Amino acid sequence: MLTLRSRIRVLGPRLPPPVSGNVRGLPPLLPTPCALMVQSISGGSERRGGTCCSWRRKCDGVFMIRATMDQKILALSTEKTADRLQEFLQTLKEDELATLLQHQAVKGKTAAAFLRAIFKGSPCSEKAGALRRLTTYTCCIQLVESGDLQKEVASEIIGLLMLEAHNFPGPLLVELANEFVGAIKEGNLMNGKSLELLPIVLSAIVTEKENLVYGKDELSGEECKKQLIKTLCSVRWDRQYVVQFTSMFKDVPLTAEEAEFVVEKVLKMFSKLNLQEVPPLVYQLLVLASKGNRKRVLEGIIAFFNKLDKQHNEEQSGNELLDLVTMPSGELRHVEGTVILHIVFAIKLDCELGRELLKHVKAGLQGDFSNNICPFSIALLLSITRIQRFEEQVFDLLKTSVVKSFKDLQLLQGSKFLQNLVSHRSCVSTMILDVVKNSVHSWDHVTQGLVELGFILMDSYGPKKMPDGNNIETSSGLSRTPQQHACKLGANILLETFKIHEMIRQEILERVLNRVVSRASSPISHYLDLFSSITMCSPLVLQSCSSKVTETFDYLSFLPLQTVQGLLKAIQPLLKVSMSMRDSLILVLRKAMFASRLDARKAAVAGFLLLLKNFKVLGSLSSSQCSQPIGVSQVHVDVHSHYNSVANETFCLEIMDSLRRCLGQQADVRLMLYEGFYDVLRRNSQLANSIMHTLLSQLKQYYEPQSDVLPPLKLEACISTKGDQISLQEPLDHLLCCVQHCLAWYKTSVLPLQQEEEEEEGFYQDLDDMMESITSRMIKSELEDFELDKSADFSQSTGIGIKNNICAFLVMGVCEVLIEYNFSVGNFSKNKFEEVLSLFLCYKKLSDTLNEKAGKGKTKTANKTHDSFLSMNFVSDLLTALFRDNTQSHEESLSVLRSNNDFMRYAVSMALQKIQQLKKTGHVSGPGGQNPEKIFQNLCNITRVLLWRYTSIPTSVEEESGKKEKGKSISLLCLEGLQKIFGAVQQFYQPRIPLFLQALDVPDNEGEEVEVTVTQRAAFQIRQFQRSLLNLLSSQEEDFNSKEAVLLVSFLSSLSKLLEPSSPEFVQMLSWTSKICKENSREDASFCKGLMNLLFSLHVLCKSPVILLRDLSQDIHGHLGDIDEDVEMEETNHFAMVNLRTAAPTVCLLVLSQAEKVLEEVDWLITKRKGQVSQETISEEASSQATLANHPIEKAIVMELGTLLTFFHELVQTALPSGSCVDTLLKDLCKMYTTLTALVRYYLQVYQSSRGIPKIMEKLVKLSGSHLTPLCYSFISYIQNKTQSLKHTGGKKAKKTAAVATAMARVLRETKAIPNLIFAIEQYEKFLIRLSKRSKVNLMQHMKLSTSRDFKIKGNILDMVLQEEEEQNEEDAASEHEGQNEEPAKKKKKTKGNA
Repeated sequence: MLTLRSRIRVLGPRLPPPVSGNVRGLPPLLPTPCALMVQSISGGSERRGGTCCSWRRKCDGVFMIRATMDQKILALSTEKTADRLQEFLQTLKEDELATLLQHQAVKGKTAAAFLRAIFKGSPCSEKAGALRRLTTYTCCIQLVESGDLQKEVASEIIGLLMLEAHNFPGPLLVELANEFVGAIKEGNLMNGKSLELLPIVLSAIVTEKENLVYGKDELSGEECKKQLIKTLCSVRWDRQYVVQFTSMFKDVPLTAEEAEFVVEKVLKMFSKLNLQEVPPLVYQLLVLASKGNRKRVLEGIIAFFNKLDKQHNEEQSGNELLDLVTMPSGELRHVEGTVILHIVFAIKLDCELGRELLKHVKAGLQGDFSNNICPFSIALLLSITRIQRFEEQVFDLLKTSVVKSFKDLQLLQGSKFLQNLVSHRSCVSTMILDVVKNSVHSWDHVTQGLVELGFILMDSYGPKKMPDGNNIETSSGLSRTPQQHACKLGANILLETFKIHEMIRQEILERVLNRVVSRASSPISHYLDLFSSITMCSPLVLQSCSSKVTETFDYLSFLPLQTVQGLLKAIQPLLKVSMSMRDSLILVLRKAMFASRLDARKAAVAGFLLLLKNFKVLGSLSSSQCSQPIGVSQVHVDVHSHYNSVANETFCLEIMDSLRRCLGQQADVRLMLYEGFYDVLRRNSQLANSIMHTLLSQLKQYYEPQSDVLPPLKLEACISTKGDQISLQEPLDHLLCCVQHCLAWYKTSVLPLQQEEEEEEGFYQDLDDMMESITSRMIKSELEDFELDKSADFSQSTGIGIKNNICAFLVMGVCEVLIEYNFSVGNFSKNKFEEVLSLFLCYKKLSDTLNEKAGKGKTKTANKTHDSFLSMNFVSDLLTALFRDNTQSHEESLSVLRSNNDFMRYAVSMALQKIQQLKKTGHVSGPGGQNPEKIFQNLCNITRVLLWRYTSIPTSVEEESGKKEKGKSISLLCLEGLQKIFGAVQQFYQPRIPLFLQALDVPDNEGEEVEVTVTQRAAFQIRQFQRSLLNLLSSQEEDFNSKEAVLLVSFLSSLSKLLEPSSPEFVQMLSWTSKICKENSREDASFCKGLMNLLFSLHVLCKSPVILLRDLSQDIHGHLGDIDEDVEMEETNHFAMVNLRTAAPTVCLLVLSQAEKVLEEVDWLITKRKGQVSQETISEEASSQATLANHPIEKAIVMELGTLLTFFHELVQTALPSGSCVDTLLKDLCKMYTTLTALVRYYLQVYQSSRGIPKIMEKLVKLSGSHLTPLCYSFISYIQNKTQSLKHTGGKKAKKTAAVATAMARVLRETKAIPNLIFAIEQYEKFLIRLSKRSKVNLMQHMKLSTSRDFKIKGNILDMVLQEEEEQNEEDAASEHEGQNEEPAKKKKKTKGNA
């Protein structure tokens, strides 16, 4: 019998292959009709030289014979019986039958009827009939594969073959299946159409009840099918038929094991296909996954695209390899998008597939998530959020993943121990932003999920309302919490999505503005920042969404002022490009100007000032010092053309008229106006005339024009009295401050350009004369002139007191304004500086009076510090002049100010106040206070001066020279200022720290061209402060300045964060700190705490601190003694800083908190290893190798816990004082046992019964049983005995003191932690027993159950206790009787006291 493969060789010549058929040019399976005719007539001996006529005669004869045979077979098939048909078919040879089949198939009309006739005449019950059927199947399969048949005919033939397949005897079915396998193996398929028959053949094999011969074995039908599928999956598949093979298997009944073979084979084929061929294969694979192996299918698809993404990123990052890029970015993203759509569709039909996806991603969170969580899987998760049942689960999972990723990153950055064991992992946030970037390639199914995720992150992790009302976010990336990072990520997602996707912009903008308006009571700074970023990046794009922004304007009158200011600042770029939006805003602001709510009017002022700043009038000076420059190319439209400038002038003058009306409103509204005028003037210099005239007319209302009248200002007119309510009507100090700053700017910027136009100088000269007159008369005025002398009433409970307080602060403010004015215009004149000092003395006298009155009256409100009116720039200049100006010509005038220590101290104090204001609000008052660049420059200048002053004149020298002076020394104030400045720089200017250090005094190699690193600059500053601290420590204990030492340590801690942990400077810093702690003993708790914190913060960046903890615990034990009073302690002295005063609670609480951090790291490592193990699918043979690979982490965990165990071994034997130390120790012990339990459970999961556990783990268990657990029970008994003794002491007294009550409450709090500790120990022992059974190692041999849990009643002890209680009751009764005798006398005393 001819096989499917052998017939190809036998039948000889062939026709050319069809156009739509074989791509590779494989040989067709059938000979041509002409060749068959030649073979049948002449037997292959006909020569090529024969005549055409003889050839035609022979062909006609053949066709006549064949036609006769066809008709005869069809005719015989119509008879009732098949006997004659069988007899006729038996006369036909295989070649003749093949020829007839081919003729009928190509002809097509009667092919189905001819096949039915053959099947009818070939019963399977007879061997010849069965073989004829096999021949028929073989020929038909070849015909279908040839591609010469019409599609309808081929489908009809395959259908008939399917119907008849179940009638085949088993051995022939196996042979037919083997023919298919052989054809696939040798690549003889032409179009794969015949593969539709294979599932029917395999299904028929399964139904065979008798054993079948397969190879050399006899197998059941099910086993035979399994072997065939194994063989099929082991052979090489032609790439072009992979999709058809996969589709074929969906019709085959597969067991779980067989499905696994098929899935693994298909997944291996992914990498061999072209990118465009992957989506249809994924579709067929997902259909196949419904039979099982959903998890493996998803894992394989995600892993494949994760690998492609990484490969693509590597190719994109290497510029020199751009010519060798294997796949275009767009093509890859489109394929990924199509695959994601296929998976989402499959999940809609099969929810179990969605659950497996969620399980797969969750598993990745525990272990190494780089294989489970990648941009592709995140995009897939976001796509299935459109399925309602998975929406909430997916967003919760992504939210958890983001925060956990940031927490893990924070944990890794803070621990060298973890960094040595765990490689840095890519952050989920980066992957999500990659998804946003990739979504540009028509990933519409991902976009909505991205928007939802962005808002969920911002809503969940945005700033929370603080009790003090402050919600200042830091700009430092490193100092943010994981929650703040998550909120920032949400904003970035929304911003990038807004840029990329036009369709979603309206929705994003609408939702952001809705939150700004509807959540006014909550902190919304993050939404305002996002809105500002959107407007800055694409103001022209937002014009299409302008209706929503305009709608928001209607709510301005009802929003808090801070929100209004943020919103108005954000829309600046929009106002430049949209006239309609500007007109809408003006209408709203005009209405708000006359609203009943004060905040609404303040909002109107803020809006108008913003407009004045941003719409320049023609001829205005260019402002290079703008506090908020609009640096966007899209904004530079024709704003500065002549037409717009003229229109702007009219527009701005109109606004100025509106603002003048505000000068008749409340003080808060006027104050806003005064604070904003300077920025308007600086931005829009053409408005100088209008603004200065406005200020001049306003000041004249409160100015005494007669030069001999004292005081020069009408303070009474500044105060409003309505019945009993007294309030400030005119903030005169702010008005004067505004005049001073505007006047100074006008002199330096405008006046030099207008020297020829003398008529413009009238208001300038008037204002200058008024300021001079006010100065001279304020100096002459006494406090009595203001009715603010020491006899005045300053209480807050009376109207006069409130009025006097308001007047006092006005006078102090005026003095400060005049100090800055006279110093600025004085040009180092001695007379001017004497006036400055006189003004300061007036200020100080009034300030001292207020402080004195506040101290007597004990009213904190009167002593509330008000923000200084000195500008930060002036404070910087003043400090530079006082401390660093060595110019000879300035010496005489500056000596006037330098001679007064109070003024010097005041100057430094004002610098501190400005820095404190910056840390609290993010900006400072005065000119340039909103400009980050100006603030940074001033911080650099102030730091340089304070640093020089502190290092040049130490505190000790200063205190010796002036011990009688009150308040802090100037050097100490300088140090405090340095510490605060550095904190502010780290909070707001983290990226600019290198520039900040560079601005300070540079080390010795300043002149060299060698680049100085941040570490070197920081180390230079550190060395200066190390010397200062050593000088302090060299003094006697009684002369030790604790405040200075604490500040120095704090400053050193801040500077040490800038050192690179791998640098020699860092090592030097660590060794120096360790040496200080070891060699110096000070009893000051705060200094000890700061120094120890510094030591630990440095140590953890170098190595694990467990050895350090062990040494410190021994020192604590040695100083505090043992819980057993009979034990004599040998005092260890690793660290001299630990002494009887500092051991507890300072050092004890510190080491316990560090131990808790170490336990947290170990617990994190154990959880990570558990996750990795659950992901690994390793065979028994490979498991031993895997253990070796994982050994370093497991060994590190055990070693860490072993050393920590010795640390707790020392502390549980220490006689700790009742209170926080005992409470924290019990909690940490509980945490220790919980971590040990987690490690035991890990080994239960990893190690099989055939393998033991590591010897190092056995040692740890032994150590815990011998050195910790028994001592824990002893410590519990010690605490309980202290409780009993305390109760006994309290019971003897008739009246308990407050101290005893407090101690009792403390003891009760401690005893609450005892049951938790016992439960943790028991859980540990429970899982140890399980591990012992699993590992066949007796781990419980060193564990001894404590008698603390033995509740057996002992009669003799019970009798003794009862007897003691009776005696105690008798004593109490006797003392009570005595107390009753004394009671009347006590009552008399009490009565007298009451009288």
